[in-house]
Amino acid sequence: MIKILMKVSSMRLVAENLSARRGEDLIFTDISFTLGAGESLVLTGRNGSGKSTLLRVVAGLLRPETGRVTWISDKAESGMRAAEACHYLGHRNAMKAELTVSENLSFWKEFFGDVDGGGGISPGEAADAVGLGGIIHLPFGYLSAGQQRRMAFAKLLVAYRPVWILDEPTAALDMSAEGVFTGLINAHLATGGIVLAATHQPLGLENARELKMTGFAGVGEERW
Repeated sequence: MIKILMKVSSMRLVAENLSARRGEDLIFTDISFTLGAGESLVLTGRNGSGKSTLLRVVAGLLRPETGRVTWISDKAESGMRAAEACHYLGHRNAMKAELTVSENLSFWKEFFGDVDGGGGISPGEAADAVGLGGIIHLPFGYLSAGQQRRMAFAKLLVAYRPVWILDEPTAALDMSAEGVFTGLINAHLATGGIVLAATHQPLGLENARELKMTGFAGVGEERW
């Protein structure tokens, strides 16, 4: 059983009145939510409804048209940006194909470091946690699509971030691997972590809230 070292603190991820554009088009508007320790929010909706855009705004990868995202924690340094508390797992795995799995995970561990309040695990332990400890010596490019997705998830384990932002995290996975991911996500929540995820498939998260994104279909509605 993998244990990620962390101390549960008073922490909140707060999104206030967010809106965002793609080119000249307004994708969504007036999105607000607050997530505290151990809480999760799942974004649902059809393709193009703004799920990925909202995740990238919260992760600090896109600038919102209006609104702001704030990180509040008794462990945070003064002025700490919300993005610094987040791990983001998008559609791409963010791994170098020519480097070994171990080299990739070691890079991310050193690059990210740990946010105050917790500690990551070693690359070997992270690979074991996703069920692929025996192939950590192989180049990442040698792995199947499902194995690559598992190792991309292991990236979340090597450096501690209290907020996991996940965009279709179970893409390219079989049912057994989906079960492993669900267990790791629930373990993160159980130790006080926060999860914000977009998915077309149930993730099996306990007590998760849902935000349905409607995108362009909501033009003229009060909330969409």
